[in-house]
Amino acid sequence: MKNIIVVLFLLAVLSSCSKSEGEKPETTQQAPKEDEKEAEASTVELTKAQYETAGIEIGTTTTRNISEVVTANGKIDIPPQNLVSISAPMGGFVRKTELLQGMKVKKGQILATIENPDFIQIQQDYLETQSKLEYAQLEFKRQTELSKENINAQKVLQQASSEVKTQKARLEGLTERLKTAGINLKTLDNGTIVNSASIYSPISGSVTTVNVNIGKYVNPTDVMFEIVDTDHLHVELSVFEQDIPKIRLGQLVHFTVSNNADKEYTAKVYLINQKINEDRTVRVHCHLSKDEPGLLPENFVKAIVEIGANPVSALPEQAIVDFEGKSYIFIQNAAVKDSTGAGLAFEMTEVNRGASENGFSQVKFQEGFDGKSAKIVLKGAYALLAKLKNAEEEE
Repeated sequence: MKNIIVVLFLLAVLSSCSKSEGEKPETTQQAPKEDEKEAEASTVELTKAQYETAGIEIGTTTTRNISEVVTANGKIDIPPQNLVSISAPMGGFVRKTELLQGMKVKKGQILATIENPDFIQIQQDYLETQSKLEYAQLEFKRQTELSKENINAQKVLQQASSEVKTQKARLEGLTERLKTAGINLKTLDNGTIVNSASIYSPISGSVTTVNVNIGKYVNPTDVMFEIVDTDHLHVELSVFEQDIPKIRLGQLVHFTVSNNADKEYTAKVYLINQKINEDRTVRVHCHLSKDEPGLLPENFVKAIVEIGANPVSALPEQAIVDFEGKSYIFIQNAAVKDSTGAGLAFEMTEVNRGASENGFSQVKFQEGFDGKSAKIVLKGAYALLAKLKNAEEEE
């Protein structure tokens, strides 16, 4: 009985060992299969006919002088002198305005009519001061004649002269107040007193803001309208502080705007701010190469600044394909050959695309990859990408 138990125990141990030994080869065989699948997913094989149809051309990287760039975001901005806020300097009730947002106005055009009872008092003071000045001038002239004949005292002449100066200063002050209020002095000089004044546009441009309506009372500090002249816009970029040492005055800027990403505009760096903002960026002011219609204030801008040409490894732009937000090239796999001995297998390899110029783009290869000796597909890369992805969908 004891012998039977020992035999059964030994059989159980041997069975357990054989199972564990059988599992090991199974585990070691799975890893290569995953690697093979990964390699197959990025490799495309062509027949000779497909190779010729796709127009594949093989080559290597070249060294070219391509301008290095700094990328930045920003907005279309307006010079301070081209954005005007309109107020009523003496306040009052709005009695007339026809402005709407988006309307075009010309310099000197009437924007609104303001009514204020205080206007009457100022005009009365103006007319009275005007009369007093005329009388003071006549009195000064009479005292001057009497002084020549030594009839009056010198003190009287000095008083007459002082009165002329006082009334003249008062009249000039009232004149400026009336001009500021928008009252027509020619109408007032004819003896007509009004209780309203006109607000005029100081520039030509477009109305962007209307904050009033008929009958509303406005204070001198209230902004009634905003007018912008879009003929002289500029680009305001936010450049990261680490890139600022590369930025120089006069550098060329290429940019697109949010509402028209297909069109590229150009500008030049004009000013570089000397202050770092809280978001660790520095403002860079750029002037447009020419006035461009269609640009609007506050348009979001995506820009690249050319900071100089350097020799870099480059490929034709058609050799680089973009897929799912990444850039790739195809490398010829010489190990896989067809019946004629030609290598017709190509492996998709990720690269980093740099600056582009004159149909060539800078490429940076993954660490450990020798891009100088690799045989790269220069033409037909998109055909290979299409075949590769179609094969994946079929699977």
